[in-house]
Amino acid sequence: MTLRAERLLIALVALNLGLQAFDGVATYWGLEAGFGEANRLVAWAMGRFGTVEALCFFKAYASACVIGVWMLRRSPLAMPALALTATVYGTLSFAPWAAAFMRVHLIL
Repeated sequence: MTLRAERLLIALVALNLGLQAFDGVATYWGLEAGFGEANRLVAWAMGRFGTVEALCFFKAYASACVIGVWMLRRSPLAMPALALTATVYGTLSFAPWAAAFMRVHLIL
């Protein structure tokens, strides 16, 4: 693996971990602001085990999966997997939460 590819993989891992952290914090703040959780499994776990506990569990699990892909970085599928995950979280988490928080702050 070239140095450039290794650096790109590190950047993708960091981006994915950052998106996981953002999603957890944004979900917590969003719930506090009156928004709902769109993921039914996460919403169920929040009702059963508590908001913070469920968010910590799911974010830790997702982060462990990202680290697992990093450990398999020699695979030709590692980079596409990390890029796809970052794209999905950017599209389905970062963008909607950013828009929701902007609406809240613009209305207030």
